Amino acid sequence: MTQTRNAQTRNAQTRETTPLSELSPQDLRARAAEALTRARARSEALTDAVDDEDLVRQHSKLMSPLVWDLAHIGSQEELWLVRDVGGRAALRADIDEIYDAFQHARADRPGLPLLGPEETRKYVREVRVKTFEVLEKVPLEGRRLTEDAFAFGMVTQHEQQHDETMLATHQLRRGEPVLHAPAPPGNRSPRLPAEVFVPGGAFTMGTSAEPWALDNERPAHETFVDAFFLDTTPVTCGAYVEFLDSGGYDEPRWWSERGWAYRTEHDITAPRFWERAANGWWRTRFGVFEKVPAAEPVVHVSFHEAEAYAAWAGRRLPTEPEWEKAARFDPASGRSRRFPWGDEEPTPEHANLGQRHLRPAEAGAYPAGASPLGVHQLIGDVWEWTSSGLEGYPGFSSFPYREYSEVFFGGDYKILRGGSFGTDSAAVRATFRNWDHPIRRQIFSGFRCARDARPGEVS
Repeated sequence: MTQTRNAQTRNAQTRETTPLSELSPQDLRARAAEALTRARARSEALTDAVDDEDLVRQHSKLMSPLVWDLAHIGSQEELWLVRDVGGRAALRADIDEIYDAFQHARADRPGLPLLGPEETRKYVREVRVKTFEVLEKVPLEGRRLTEDAFAFGMVTQHEQQHDETMLATHQLRRGEPVLHAPAPPGNRSPRLPAEVFVPGGAFTMGTSAEPWALDNERPAHETFVDAFFLDTTPVTCGAYVEFLDSGGYDEPRWWSERGWAYRTEHDITAPRFWERAANGWWRTRFGVFEKVPAAEPVVHVSFHEAEAYAAWAGRRLPTEPEWEKAARFDPASGRSRRFPWGDEEPTPEHANLGQRHLRPAEAGAYPAGASPLGVHQLIGDVWEWTSSGLEGYPGFSSFPYREYSEVFFGGDYKILRGGSFGTDSAAVRATFRNWDHPIRRQIFSGFRCARDARPGEVS
């Protein structure tokens, strides 16, 4: 029996690290089931960590009550996997409108006739039973929505994205700590250069081959960038404190006009959750009040704050193509990788992902995750602001619905890349695109800086 369990564990680990395109149909179903199960375990952990009163409370106008997120996860799973893919009858058609994210702003959701905690848990369990029945029987070819189990991957990513949103709600929650995790590794690369040279030229951006890639990541296309330098690691808290202590939040010359107006209107004086004490800077992190760790990447900063820091440092934020070239381009082969370290799925040695830790790891903590050019921690730890807005790639086509990406194109959004410590490996890759309003600070956002390469300058 022990040998059987060990063999099953090894098979599961192999499936988790093997690219989807290389899996057999049987292993693809198993991989989809494992991904769905991992997401649900996380959703349950995040909602079971608090009592029912906390579940239904709105901890911030920026966020939904946790119980709304959980029911919304079930509603989307029912719509796509049970009804559409499976062709099954609706379980709860009466709640479709309540849990449609486009119908109700987050601030208004507490006033809706939401399912209660126990009814919500019962609903998502019933949906999951039906989902696994569909997964067992539906053909994984012949229809674009089910090819390579795409719909199951899409729903997995949706749940994991809401899990990260719920984790951000926990950060906004007041009270004693209810989430716990071990500390991430410390710096294992103590002599890293401050910046890395990225050669100019064309590279393949986006993907046409990644089975579970979403529509805004497609299609693969050739993109040219000029030579530039990029910070080896994300900007650390220690470096950011230098900006603070130099009066960076009091100097409009470092800020865009719009950023300065927002900073002054809302009296923003430091990253969110930070406060100055007699002995330095402190922060609140999931209910723990602690000294700001100098070696960790700064987190909970808006695009405006990141842009101001970069100007103060004599640098700028990278564009989205620059970020992706630094993350994917292999100068030895001339090809773009799936991840900075190669094509295999992330492991705990590569990146700080999946809520394994409840904080960013120190700069230099993941040498195995470095890109061929020598850029570190491009995946995990903190989402990284870029200077680019959200637009579709050349040849973009909405799939499977316009509201996933297309309706956001050209809006007031800035692209973030790379994922955070709260992002699951199923919901991030080197082509994955996140976006948010430039004022957002409750998200797990940080940044790194870039600069143009001067004529004749080499690494």
